Amino acid sequence: MTHSSFTLQDLARRVQGEWIGQADLPLSKLASLEQATAQQLGFVNGDKYLSQARASQAGALIVTEALFKQLPANGNYIIVANPYLAFAILTHVFERKVSKRGIESTAQIDPSAIIADTAYIGHYVVIGENCVVGDNTIIQSHVKLDDFVEIGKDCFIDSHVTITGESRLGDRVRVHANSVIGSEGFGFAPYQGQWHRIAQLGSVRIGDDVRIGSNTSIDRGALDDTILDNGVIIDNLVQVAHNVKLGAGTAIAAKTAIAGSTTIGKNCIIGGGSAISGHLNIVDNVTLTGMSMVTNNISEAGKYSSGIGLFENQRWKRTVVRLRQLADVPLTQVVKKIDDIQTQIESLESTLKLRK
Repeated sequence: MTHSSFTLQDLARRVQGEWIGQADLPLSKLASLEQATAQQLGFVNGDKYLSQARASQAGALIVTEALFKQLPANGNYIIVANPYLAFAILTHVFERKVSKRGIESTAQIDPSAIIADTAYIGHYVVIGENCVVGDNTIIQSHVKLDDFVEIGKDCFIDSHVTITGESRLGDRVRVHANSVIGSEGFGFAPYQGQWHRIAQLGSVRIGDDVRIGSNTSIDRGALDDTILDNGVIIDNLVQVAHNVKLGAGTAIAAKTAIAGSTTIGKNCIIGGGSAISGHLNIVDNVTLTGMSMVTNNISEAGKYSSGIGLFENQRWKRTVVRLRQLADVPLTQVVKKIDDIQTQIESLESTLKLRK
């Protein structure tokens, strides 16, 4: 794979940084401090990486001003306030992008669909009635857009994605391979020992700058819409059930499951493997650590955890035994025991005071 080359000065300008060293130094790739070569750019994200930075063969380093003062003066540098953010920005400069435009011959598109001239529609894509695909949107091979689906500008829809349920996606949305948006929600009415399917009549509304990982399912609403607000980012293998609402800027890690009609606020962080029950409300700025199980509303911002952390196996077995023993003790006995201890403490305190 060939890479474009950029000068040190040009890259510094792209991240609004200050360049130090050889302005016309050609750099063709971002690389780790350990693996970088003289034609590659690394970044130093804190004091703990200084020893690696000094030993690195990178042609140039992205650093803060404070870090620069602790590194050899004869090197090449881009000085910024936040090296990790600068690195994130420059990944887009070096990223290999899809440059094709137009519609491949094997695509099947209903005549009523509106496809922007600057969009790309890959091989074996199927697009239904009255769909809309915006400017510069890339739709890779084997994608299916059912009737009345709308996709905004500058989106990327990876291979084998299905978008149905009259879903509407905003601008700059990325949906990765094998994900399903707008699938039927898990709605059934129990009656006389049978489950009676509830037809899902809502849709899915996705805002701008949303990222959805591979093998993720986002169900359409039963009546109202399932909503993902601007800037939501979702990892792989996540389930978002019908009528869920995700606030702007919320991040959800892999293997999380969110049951129906739950509302999660803005700027929340949901750790991997978490499970959130249905019909709950979680306020803004909540962090759930990995494997959390949420069964009640969360009404205050903060960091929450559940479950028991990792133990060595034998210690874990002993802990489980103690938990079972504790569970077998009636709560009234535990309370009585605590009351007795409290009474003894108060008696001792009174005796000590009398002796003084």
